[in-house]
Amino acid sequence: MKALFLSCTLKPSPEPSNTEALASVVADALEERDVTVEHVRLADLDVPPGVVTDLGDGDAWPGIHEKLLDAQILVVVTPTWIGRPSSIAQRMLERMDAMISETAPDGTPVAYNRVAGVVVTGNEDGAHHVISEISGALGDIGYTIPGQSWTYWNQGPGPGADYPQTEHGHEWSNSTGRLMAHNLYSVASALAAQPVPPPKS
Repeated sequence: MKALFLSCTLKPSPEPSNTEALASVVADALEERDVTVEHVRLADLDVPPGVVTDLGDGDAWPGIHEKLLDAQILVVVTPTWIGRPSSIAQRMLERMDAMISETAPDGTPVAYNRVAGVVVTGNEDGAHHVISEISGALGDIGYTIPGQSWTYWNQGPGPGADYPQTEHGHEWSNSTGRLMAHNLYSVASALAAQPVPPPKS
């Protein structure tokens, strides 16, 4: 089984990402279950705006699209900015919109029989809103969203320390991240054993 972590941090490599630090808890828990994990930071790639899979020369999205179709588990990793997902997360979802009309040879929508979850951090509130926005969009695209397939961390009201700079809330965020990995793996395994069949015309 394979898991793809798509990081929507605004920071290019090698800058450290607070959200990726929390996402590593989920990745480690999946690897303990023999899941092969791949991390992609979208800020490092040229992903222009659009709602199709391939925009031509220089577009890095077709390569990401291949990784999406090769993975049974998708984890979207995003910070909270002004109470909303990052602009890169929004662009990712817009590019994924094309998957709604893409099908496998047997007619099954390409996102069916794949699961998805969300990891969010920020030193401001809004995590549940961000989780809801991304989970709802991924459900529209065709992903299965298991119960409690998310984790988040925030500092609390007003500005404050970033996730790696404090131990505040880590125990809860980490235990929720491990539960997220358990639920993603369990539902992905169930779908692998008994996939959703192609819709009848």
